[in-house]
Amino acid sequence: MNKQAEELLLHEKGTSGPQESIADHVRKMIALVGEDPLREGLRKTPERFERALKFLTSGYHQDVDNVLNGATFNVCYDEMVVVKDIEFFSLCEHHLLPFFGKCHVAYLPNKRVIGLSKVARLVNMFARRLQIQERLTSQIAKAIEGKISPEGVGVIIEAKHLCMVMRGVEKQHSQAVTSAMLGEFRHNKQTRDEFLALARAKKD
Repeated sequence: MNKQAEELLLHEKGTSGPQESIADHVRKMIALVGEDPLREGLRKTPERFERALKFLTSGYHQDVDNVLNGATFNVCYDEMVVVKDIEFFSLCEHHLLPFFGKCHVAYLPNKRVIGLSKVARLVNMFARRLQIQERLTSQIAKAIEGKISPEGVGVIIEAKHLCMVMRGVEKQHSQAVTSAMLGEFRHNKQTRDEFLALARAKKD
C-alpha cells in the first residue's frame, strides 16, 4: 500500500460516521488490497461501483404488486403457460460475485393469467437482490402462486456461478440447476414431464 493510500485510510477512519457512502467504503477496500484509489484509472471507480451496486440490488425497492401493476387478467384458458429462456443476472450473497443464466417459468391457470412480460419482470425483481439460486427459484414460484392461485407453478433455473468459476474449485464449465414445483407440477408427473420437455426443447 502506498503512502497516499495509507493517508486516505487514516483520514477515513477519523471521519467515519452515518453519512458514509458505499463509494467511501469501496475507496478503503481499494487501498486495503494494495492499490492506490487516487490514481487516474481508479479515482472514479468507487462512485461507479456504487451506482452499479444500487442497480444490481434495485429489487429491494420493488414488490410483487408494484411489478405486476395490475397486469393479471380473467381468461378462460386452462392449458400450460410457459415463458422460457428468461435471462437473468444476480449476486451471490456469500461472495458478492455474479451468477447468471436462464429461468424457465410455467403455470396452469385457474381463471387468471399474468401478462407475459410481467413474468420476466418478476424474475428480474427477485434476481436484483443478494441471493442464492435455491431461494430465487422458490421466490418466483411462490409469488406467482400467491397472486393468481393457479393449479400449479413450475420454475427451473440454470445458472453459472462466478464464485465457482473464478475462485474455489475453479470449474469453468460447471452449472447449477434448481427447480420449484408447486401444485399440479409437484403432484402430477405428466404435467411435470411436459414442462421439463418444453424447458429442454431447443429452438430450430
